[in-house]
Amino acid sequence: MKYSISLPNGWTMNLVDIKDPIEAYEAMTNVAKAADETGYEAAWLVDHFHTIPQPSQEVTFECWMSLAALARDTKRIRVGQIVTCNSYRNPALLAKMASTLDVLSHGRLNFGIGAGWYEHEYRAYGYPFPEAPERLRQLREALQVILAMWTQEEATFEGKYYQVRGAINQPKGVQTPHIPILIGGGGEKVTLKLVAQYGDACNVSGDLKTIEHKLAVLKQHCENVGRDYSSIYRTTGSFCSIADTDEEAWALVPERVKAGLRETSLVGSPETIRQRIAQLEVLGIDEIIMDFPSATDLTAIYRFASEFITNEK
Repeated sequence: MKYSISLPNGWTMNLVDIKDPIEAYEAMTNVAKAADETGYEAAWLVDHFHTIPQPSQEVTFECWMSLAALARDTKRIRVGQIVTCNSYRNPALLAKMASTLDVLSHGRLNFGIGAGWYEHEYRAYGYPFPEAPERLRQLREALQVILAMWTQEEATFEGKYYQVRGAINQPKGVQTPHIPILIGGGGEKVTLKLVAQYGDACNVSGDLKTIEHKLAVLKQHCENVGRDYSSIYRTTGSFCSIADTDEEAWALVPERVKAGLRETSLVGSPETIRQRIAQLEVLGIDEIIMDFPSATDLTAIYRFASEFITNEK
C-alpha cells in the first residue's frame, strides 16, 4: 500500500484560520515538504475555485499554478490533480501544461482528470454547464486529444467538441510512454469504461461495499475491451486522524469533517487504522490519498509516516 496527501488549498475551508494569503500558501507547501521528507507517495491538489460546502470569500488556491510551485518546492514526491476539471481548460492546452509540469518536476507528475460537477463554479466563472452525459462525452474526446498531444509529432483530432489540427507539443514530458492518466469518478456506465479504455489509474470512493462494487465494474469493463485489469493503478481517498487511542483521534477531527466520515476513514489508534488499511488492501486499493486534520500542525502527518511508512519499509 502507498500513502499520499491531499494538500490543503482552502477548498474545504482548511485554511480559514490563516488570514494572510502568503502564510496560507506557505502552510500548504509546508505540508507538501513534510510529505516529501517522510516518504509519502504523492501530493494531490483539487481543481476548484470556490469553497465548499458553500462558496465563500476564503482562500482557494488555483490547482495548476500551485502544483507548478509545489513541484519546485519538493524533491522526491509525485504531484498531481485529484482531479482537474476537463471543462475549465481546452484539452490541447491542458496537455501542453501537463507536459511542461512533468519536465519542471523532473518526471513526477500524475495527471488526474474528470468530467466536472460543481455547477456554481461553472456558472460563476462563465463556463457552460451541460448535462452530465454531455460532459462525459466531452471528457472522452478530451482524453483522445491529450493522448494525441503526448504521442503524435503533430496532433490531429476532429471531434464534435474539440478539434486539433497539427498541434505541436514540445517537450512532451519526461515519463514514457507518456504521463500517467488518472480518471476520477465512479460512474459505472461511462466513467469506469473510460478508465478501462484510456486510464492508467482510477480514483473511487465510498464505503467498503461501494468500492468493491466499483472495482468489480471496472474489471468487467477491462474484460470487455481486452484490457489487463491489474495494469490499472487503483486509488481512494480517506480522512486520517491518528493518536494513541481511538477517542483521542476522534477528538482531533474538525467538526466540519465529522459528518462525512465512514468505515473507510482512517481515524483512530495505529491498530485501528492498520485494520482499516488491510480491508482496503484486500479490495485491491494501491494508494490511499489522505486529508489530515490541520494545515499548520503537522504532527499527524509525521506520526502516520512513522507508523506506516518508515517502520514498514
